[in-house]
Amino acid sequence: MKTEKKEVNAIVLDVLQKGHPDDPRPVFKREPLVQAVGVAQFKLLELVPKTLDIQIHENVYIGDGEREKIERVKRRISYDDLTQTARLELPFAVERIVREKESEFVQFFNKSISISPKLHMLHLLPGIGKKLMWEILGEREKKPFESFSDISQRIKAIPHPEKMIIARVMEELQDPNVKYHLFTSR
Repeated sequence: MKTEKKEVNAIVLDVLQKGHPDDPRPVFKREPLVQAVGVAQFKLLELVPKTLDIQIHENVYIGDGEREKIERVKRRISYDDLTQTARLELPFAVERIVREKESEFVQFFNKSISISPKLHMLHLLPGIGKKLMWEILGEREKKPFESFSDISQRIKAIPHPEKMIIARVMEELQDPNVKYHLFTSR
């Protein structure tokens, strides 16, 4: 669903003033690091800060050109590379991104399609089986969904559609064997 492009903004998950604790080099040779999640594609990143005046949950600019707080993007990392703190903060950051980009995720319910004759994109959301999928498809044919609350009012079996999206994003980030990536890039 997503095309491979650079992240422009990221939400800070952890600030490692003395570098990563698993770094075998002596502490004085390590550079400070920031672990973050990209806002556009949920890419997990390790950043090198210009300043240590960075807070967890802060939205930092990491795109091209002059960056205020980030010197450079060091590398892309996997869920397993995250510190314990970053792992604890990740669900909150994902929830914030989903809520701030609500219209984009509502469009997923409006535009999702079949992947194969037996599998629909909606099936990949936790809790959606055939019956619920057909109910969603029927409702969106009458009128496209406008918000998460619109979905929950029209589809009684989905009181919190944003939680389904958040759960799917977390699954895609945590499980390296996920076959279909709806919201994250590989």
